[in-house]
Amino acid sequence: MRPLLIASEIYRGSTYGPKHPLQIQRVPPTLDLIHALGWLDPARYLEAPQATPEQLTRFHTPDYIAALQRAEAEGGVGEATRARHHLGAHGNPVYREVFRRPATGAGGAILAARLTLRGGIVHVPGAGTHHAMPDRASGFCYVNDPVLGLMAWLDAGLSNILYLDIDAHHGDGVEFAFSDDPRVFTLSVHEDGRWPHTGRLEDRAGGHARNIPVPPGFNDTEMDHVLSAAILPILRHLRPQAIMLQCGADAVEEDPLSRLSLSNNAHLAVVRAVMAEAPRLIVTGGGGYNPWTVARCWAAVWGTLDGRAMPDRLPPAAESVLRGLAWDRAAGRNPPQHWLTTLIDSPRPGPLRPEVIHACETVTRDLPAPGRRGA
Repeated sequence: MRPLLIASEIYRGSTYGPKHPLQIQRVPPTLDLIHALGWLDPARYLEAPQATPEQLTRFHTPDYIAALQRAEAEGGVGEATRARHHLGAHGNPVYREVFRRPATGAGGAILAARLTLRGGIVHVPGAGTHHAMPDRASGFCYVNDPVLGLMAWLDAGLSNILYLDIDAHHGDGVEFAFSDDPRVFTLSVHEDGRWPHTGRLEDRAGGHARNIPVPPGFNDTEMDHVLSAAILPILRHLRPQAIMLQCGADAVEEDPLSRLSLSNNAHLAVVRAVMAEAPRLIVTGGGGYNPWTVARCWAAVWGTLDGRAMPDRLPPAAESVLRGLAWDRAAGRNPPQHWLTTLIDSPRPGPLRPEVIHACETVTRDLPAPGRRGA
């Protein structure tokens, strides 16, 4: 089956507010790029539904979901709600669509799980908010849509699932959600020492999690090693019935919220390798705070999933999409030409450092049997 794309127009014009890293547009230019490249088949595009409060409380507490709804309706929160649920605090502003937008990301992830029950691939670039906790917002994330999508697979009877996260930040909310559930194995590749300061190499969540914290400057050569020496061996050992890949773009070198040095080629290599092994696959978005690198990466992810040839230079309509973006940072005021004219970065090879080799060796030891708690 050809892959499906799930997104929504709710993201167009939606912003977390001035001076916030998510003041930028991400999903709309991704969709516009895909359309301008002629890669958007209307028959394989679905509008993400808004998840209901009942669906959201499969993971989140009823009080928290009610607080999110009130925050949107009233345009603000009181001190008690701010302290308890971290709304309007800790980088989680109350903005115009503070309930509807994350609920739509969750609806897309849940729909993707249902659509892949008999197999297939679905891309949900608006999903991937992996930090949200049951009773509070965290890390710009209000609803944990990866958890809700994974739970939809579990509720349908799947019992051996791999969650793979290549965002620059540890997928802490997802690991927490399944820390006592051996049916979901979580594997996160993220920058060492970066917020939320979890996901240490030795952290295993009872045996069914592995974490690969990588050093600043992590390059394409090193990601290729992680893919071949850790991700694929773990995948082939577990033989999961389904895989969710959180494909945050903030590990790309030009992102302002990490110090990693990948090109988007690294993301596409992971996508190609995983899709070849996955009976069911959901690919989400995630982090990413440079509008050009995010849109180019996620559009290329869709092109990879759909088997499209990558252009050496973008056609004028696609270039126009990128020239229309804005970013209130120094780099955004004078973007380099390749952000405007190309989809694929130049490769960024580099040294393969001992700590990366050691991390891969460590996480592949003593793996649990598929679907079972391990050591």
